[in-house]
Amino acid sequence: MDRRLRYPLAVSTWDEAEMEAAIRSLRSGRTTMADTVAAFEREFARFVGSRHAVMVNSGSSANLLMIAALVHRNTRRLERGDEVIVPAVSWPTTYYPLYQYGLRLVFVDVERDTLNLDPKAVAAALTPRTRAVFAVNLLGNPCRYDRLREALAGRDVMLLEDNCEALGATFDGRQAGTFGLMGSYSFFFSHHMSTMEGGMVVTDDEELHHFLLALRAHGWTRDLPKKNHVGGEKSEEPFEESFRFLVPGYNLRPIEIEAAIGLEQLKKLPRLLEQRRANARHFQSLFGGHPWLRAQRHEPGSSWFAFAMMLGENSPLDRMQLARRLAAAGIECRPVVAGNFAKNPVMRWFDARVQGPLVNADWVDSRGLMIGNHGYPLAAELDELKRIIDEAP
Repeated sequence: MDRRLRYPLAVSTWDEAEMEAAIRSLRSGRTTMADTVAAFEREFARFVGSRHAVMVNSGSSANLLMIAALVHRNTRRLERGDEVIVPAVSWPTTYYPLYQYGLRLVFVDVERDTLNLDPKAVAAALTPRTRAVFAVNLLGNPCRYDRLREALAGRDVMLLEDNCEALGATFDGRQAGTFGLMGSYSFFFSHHMSTMEGGMVVTDDEELHHFLLALRAHGWTRDLPKKNHVGGEKSEEPFEESFRFLVPGYNLRPIEIEAAIGLEQLKKLPRLLEQRRANARHFQSLFGGHPWLRAQRHEPGSSWFAFAMMLGENSPLDRMQLARRLAAAGIECRPVVAGNFAKNPVMRWFDARVQGPLVNADWVDSRGLMIGNHGYPLAAELDELKRIIDEAP
C-alpha cells in the first residue's frame, strides 16, 4: 500500500492465521491442487448454500469456466450466435468469455439508483435468440431477482450470476450467486476475502458440476467421479484414466496455499461483512441527502464492496476535479467499475448489439466514482471524505 494514502481503495485482511496456514501448506510438500482445495470447496459451498463449488485461479476464470460448461454440456448447449443479455456497467471479464465462445452480447441499461441490471430493459431486449441473462451484482449490491424472474417468466432463458464483487450479499435471505444456474466469485486482493488470486463457481446442477471439473483441468477425466455426465463411466484402472481427455479444457486450477488461506478467510468473513455494513450505515448517514452527490442505492442485504457516488447536474466540480481533490488528500478513488463498457474500443471485436439508449450507464460513465470499503472501522476516514467534498467551491 502507498504509505501516502490516508484512505486506500483496498487493504489486506490477513493476519497471523493466514501466514501460518500458508506456511503449513508449504511444509506439506504439496503445492498443486489437492485435498486443501477440496476442503475449501466444501466449506464455501456450505457457506453460500450451494450443492457444488469448484475453485479456480481467479474470478475471471470462474466466468470463463461457467460459459465453457454451458457450451460443452450434453443438452441445451449454448451455440455460436446465441444471444446473452448483459448490463452495460460491469468488468471486462463478464463479457470476454461470451465473445470468446462466439456468443452475441446484448447490452442493456442499468437502473439509475442501484446501478444493477434493469429488469425492464431485460424484458425489452428478449428475442427468440435469447438464451441467457448474465446478471452482475455490482459493488456488493444484489440484483432484484424477483423482478428479473418476472421478466423471464415463461421463457427458456438461463440466468447466470457474476457475483465477483458481492460475496456475502443476500436477497430475500438467500446468498447472491445462488439464484442462477451458476454463479461466480472472486478472491482477489481488493475483494471481501482474499486468497491472493482465486475464484469459485457454484451450482446445484450435477451435470454442470462435472463439466466444470473436467474443463478446469485440461478436459481430462482424472478429477471426475467414476460415473459422470461428461464421459459416462471411468475405467477401474487409474493408469488408463491418467491422460484421457473428453472436452477441450484449460488449466484454471488454483494452488493449495490459496485454499489454505481461503479456509482462514472464510472463518473471518461474517465479521468482515458486519463491519462493511456498519461502515455503510455511516456512509449513508453522511451522504444520503447530499445536495450534489448521489450515492448508489443498495438492497438491505448488500455486502457493500465499495461506495459509489455520482455527481449531480448541480455539482460545483466535474469528476476529474473531484478525483484530483481526493487524490491530493490521500483518498484513493476509481471510476465506477468500467463505466459504460459499450463505449470501449474493444467492442469492435464483439458480435454485439445495444438495446435502446444506455442513458444511466452513460451517467455512471461520465459522473461516477467509487471509494473503498473495508473490514475495519472507517468513521474517521468517511468523516474526512465528507469534509473534503464539502469544501468544494
